[in-house]
Amino acid sequence: MDEVKDTAIAPGLETPASPEPAAQPVSDRAPQQVEAPPEAKLLDAWKKVRKLALRQLDRFMSLEPKVLRGDDPDAIHDLRVASRRLQQIVDLLYPAPRPPEIRKLRRKIQRCRQTLGEVRNCDVQLQRVERTLGSKRTARRESWEAVRHYLRQRRSENFEKAVRKLGKVNLAVFYVQLKEHLAPSHLAMGSARRGEPPSELGPQEFYERLAEALERVWHRMETQIAQSHRDSSAAVIHGVRIAAKRVRYLIEVIREFNVPGAAETLARLRTLQQLLGDWHDLEVMEQMMTEMVARPQFLRDHLQIAIGVERLILRIRLHKQTHRQKYFRMTTDSEGYQQMRDWVAEVLASPAATFGITP
Repeated sequence: MDEVKDTAIAPGLETPASPEPAAQPVSDRAPQQVEAPPEAKLLDAWKKVRKLALRQLDRFMSLEPKVLRGDDPDAIHDLRVASRRLQQIVDLLYPAPRPPEIRKLRRKIQRCRQTLGEVRNCDVQLQRVERTLGSKRTARRESWEAVRHYLRQRRSENFEKAVRKLGKVNLAVFYVQLKEHLAPSHLAMGSARRGEPPSELGPQEFYERLAEALERVWHRMETQIAQSHRDSSAAVIHGVRIAAKRVRYLIEVIREFNVPGAAETLARLRTLQQLLGDWHDLEVMEQMMTEMVARPQFLRDHLQIAIGVERLILRIRLHKQTHRQKYFRMTTDSEGYQQMRDWVAEVLASPAATFGITP
């Protein structure tokens, strides 16, 4: 009620009292924000992850025609990335032990990615060689041109093999089958067929499952990193690279739930991945060049070029060593790596609270 002013009013001129405002109909009132119960949030979480999986599945399938044309290196790269993201989400929805149907579909995802692995390696190395030859002052141009010719031949042969293998996968049938498993009815509460989340899941168990998946992939990466500090062979460091990818694609799912610190952790992880990726490209280049000059006929017919390629291999080994040293520094006591550890520890300590679910 407004405050009354202390002012005299002449008799007979009193202002009539203002009527009380009519009560607003219930239907016209602003709706009150009601906190969704934990069970509803759980169902929303399943729905969100399912949508993420379907999005990656659709992207994976949309790239197949571009890949089969054979002239789009980015499409091959994007399909392999989509396959990793899809596989990581499938692993979250269907943790081991998985139903036989899911195991079979999961193997097809892996097979597509692995089938295109050698083609992707050739594309990366061809891009590197083209950049080098694009320089006006390229040393050992003749050797680099020979490497480019070899890589083009190798890519062509591997692409033909990959197309034949992809044809055997029958991606159209794969798409229909996996999409059926990702349908809402299969992931709804109360459904326990085909390995779906069981009906006895409680309000916090979805987030606990997500935390268990994070603990699993993070532990694998940390174990691989520790091993690489004892054994810096190419196979072991490559294992760190693969483990880091699994961590990254799972944290991408966690980021979708607006978890504080997830985006910053992803940025630090991408820095580590970039370093490992650069090292891996040099490792593959050295391997391919070694196989190139090891061919007896090539040595007989192009001995001088072979000597030039061997000198390029020595330079690549120096670059590899520099990348390896940076990797060791980054995974020892660096601030960024410790911040990633702290964030993972915080999520694992209280997964429900991290995702905004209070007991």
